[in-house]
Amino acid sequence: MSSLTGMLPLVLMFVVLYFVMIRPQMKRQKEHRAMIEAIAKGDEVVVGGGMLGKVSRLSEQYLHVEIASGVEVQIQRAAVVQVLPKGTIK
Repeated sequence: MSSLTGMLPLVLMFVVLYFVMIRPQMKRQKEHRAMIEAIAKGDEVVVGGGMLGKVSRLSEQYLHVEIASGVEVQIQRAAVVQVLPKGTIK
């Protein structure tokens, strides 16, 4: 019985850690994956380095993003941080 009560604080700490850190992180990863899969041509995106651009071409692993008129860069889909509402970039 005493070994069970000695383990109880450790078990409680793991449960709290799961609900405070692990579960929210898994939820964010799932939302990010869904956002990346939903990217379409013409979407305006923010890339990890802070660049803003409009998606001009798509492939399974990469996006071609137009960051200025006539300037297009190729990035990995995972580098997209945020999809902006249409018309954000002027």
